[in-house]
Amino acid sequence: MVNKKNTKGVVVFIVLILLIMGFSNIKNIVLKGLNDVFNYDERYFTLISSDANSFMEEDLMEFAKKEKINLKIEYSDDLEIVNKLNDENNRYDAVWISNSIWLYMLNNSSLVTNSKSIAISPVVMGVKKSKAQQLGFIGTDIYNVNILNAIKSGQLKYVMNSVTKTNTGAIAYLALLNSLAGSPEVLKSEMLKDQTLINNMKEFFKGVERVSGDENYLDEMFINGDYEAVINYESTLIDLNKKLIEKGKEPLYLLYPLDGVAINDMPIGYVNRNQSKEEDFYKIQKYLRSNDTAKKLEGKGLRTWFGGVKEKTDNNVFNKEWGIDTNKYLMPFKYPSKTVMNEAFDLYIDALRKPTHTVFVLDTSGSMNSNNGLVELKDAMHYILNKEIARKDSIQFSDKDKITIITFNSTVNQISNTTNGADTTYLINFVDSLRAYGDTNIYSPSIEALKILKQESDEYMKMEILMTDGHSNNGSYSSLSSFYSNNNLDIPIYSITFGNPSEYQLKEIANLTNAKIFNGKSGLVEAFKEVRSYS
Repeated sequence: MVNKKNTKGVVVFIVLILLIMGFSNIKNIVLKGLNDVFNYDERYFTLISSDANSFMEEDLMEFAKKEKINLKIEYSDDLEIVNKLNDENNRYDAVWISNSIWLYMLNNSSLVTNSKSIAISPVVMGVKKSKAQQLGFIGTDIYNVNILNAIKSGQLKYVMNSVTKTNTGAIAYLALLNSLAGSPEVLKSEMLKDQTLINNMKEFFKGVERVSGDENYLDEMFINGDYEAVINYESTLIDLNKKLIEKGKEPLYLLYPLDGVAINDMPIGYVNRNQSKEEDFYKIQKYLRSNDTAKKLEGKGLRTWFGGVKEKTDNNVFNKEWGIDTNKYLMPFKYPSKTVMNEAFDLYIDALRKPTHTVFVLDTSGSMNSNNGLVELKDAMHYILNKEIARKDSIQFSDKDKITIITFNSTVNQISNTTNGADTTYLINFVDSLRAYGDTNIYSPSIEALKILKQESDEYMKMEILMTDGHSNNGSYSSLSSFYSNNNLDIPIYSITFGNPSEYQLKEIANLTNAKIFNGKSGLVEAFKEVRSYS
């Protein structure tokens, strides 16, 4: 047992010394360790849950209160949950995740026990109904190759969640990979080397228009944009259709390929760490699997019945006009081994995903000299640009990616670029040479970035990442807005805040470009890591 009092005293002493000496990066690491050691409180039953389950929080907390369970819920992305359980499992008593497959990715296979499925939800493509009719997808059997052929011929484009950072993106990718490999009993390493498979997967990802690193944000992006199709949970697409109809927009028609779909089983399991919490776990698990809860889940578009097949369902939810047929058995595929999955994700990053042209627009105004701002910016860019470091979080650039860096103060300052995202030595040296001085103008460099991306081929996904620590006191939003609308652009400008930026100015830009803002105030490295998952 850790002696918390003594350990805490030692760590606090070390942090104070590091603060005095100015070692900010080491300080942050030690502070994280301090938080991990002392954040667990025995008084609580701590559940780490997928963000997708947050709609059940009010009901779950009410049940826990009745049972005198001091429940605390922490939400995270599914793939991040795996990392947290691997690194910080002493903080949690139970886990409720989207798919059992991720429990097999844990370093300790016996860490989570007694897991049971709460409901199932397939991950499918929803296509605007008029487009589905045009493609001949309505009223007929569909296979993944039919969708692939529509993309190959340029008739279909879509948006999706990140393959390397979200559950829906990851399992949709694995299901497609399995299908286009000929639907083997289980996918194996040697199959990933098949050139026909590789070529077909490349063709499929050429159809991607935008990627979201957040499963909830994908809906918002789709509603505010003008896209033909989207890949997401069946339950999420049901909810999205309701929102589209409310806004007077065309609903989606959902496609269920007969040669296999990815299916989530939403298991809740016990973190085998503290036997004294086991009774509370079983109460919570039983509640989530009860008939009353099942009705609530079904109302949200989740299938709680065996095999996902049921003759009579609520047509306001499982609407047949949207292509949903609960009488048909969903053909799942068998997930490959942990080793093969890791190889598949490496293959995606290095060879399959649509290449990106990313323009980093970096604030080097005088205010960046305060509070080690420029030092943190350089550290964050080192992390992003160093392939071996970035690979640990599956966000490395590939040799097919292009990277441009624009620095600015009161105007555009310097521009540097590479056409090989795996060869970034020059860019790293360029970042190391940066100095901070002058006023702030976020608009002129943003327009310059858009000009560069506007000339880029549609073979690339295009995005701008704007990092600023202050208010823009030069340039104007109207000049940016006019350029964007006059050129009919669909290029997101994602902003990362640092220091004391103008939230209003950045929200204007996010709304204009159908993008979002990331908080870098607690650390630029984490913010840059998050925004990279949107490409």
